[in-house]
This record gives sequence, structure tokens and C-alpha cells, in this order.
Amino acid sequence: QVQVVESGGGLVQPGGSLRLSCSASGKFFRIYDMGWYRQAPGKQRDFVARITNAGTTTYGDSAKGRFTISRDNALNTIYLQMDSLKPEDTSVYYCNADIRTISSNRDYWGQGTQVTVSS
Repeated sequence: QVQVVESGGGLVQPGGSLRLSCSASGKFFRIYDMGWYRQAPGKQRDFVARITNAGTTTYGDSAKGRFTISRDNALNTIYLQMDSLKPEDTSVYYCNADIRTISSNRDYWGQGTQVTVSS
């Protein structure tokens, strides 16, 4: 059974920083791309950032210049360093991982972690 778990969300003031973490655990052969998405109430889920297992990164427009995604393959973990946060960054942040197991190769999602940017 594969699990993807996020942590690190919380309440932060505008202009502040937060670091999210996402770890994959369980029985699998390999993790390919991992990434972050976010969803605000009443809105669709949007792409934030993605990183390959070789370390190549891609960012959504909302993240460019303010967020940094990184990865520790030994720990099966990715991070999202979020700086210069704005109230419009308030969302539930979800981790996504493309994982190969003995029976499949598919996307797994975490349960989400709430990020609230407010004074």
C-alpha cells in the first residue's frame, strides 16, 4: 500500500514564508515525478510546481519567483519553500506522486495541507 502524506501547512502573515513537505511510503519500485497542486474553496485544482527524479523543475505562473520545489530521493520526499506569501496563496495544497508498484504505474495524491495567508 502506497501513502503520500503532506505536512507543514499553517497560518502565516502576508510576506511570510512556509515550507511544505511531502513523503511517499509503502511498497513501490520507483517514484517518478512529484509535484504540488492547490485548490481554493469553490475553485479548480491548480498546478503549482513539479520535479522529476533527476531534479528538473517546472513551475506554474503563480509560483514563479516566489516558490522553490526540491527533492530528497533518499527520503522519498519533496519540499515546497514558499516565500513572499500573499493572501491569494491561501489554499489546500496537495502533493502528487507518479509511482510504480508491482501492479501499476499511476498517480497518488495526499490528503492535503491547509495554507492560510492572513494578517
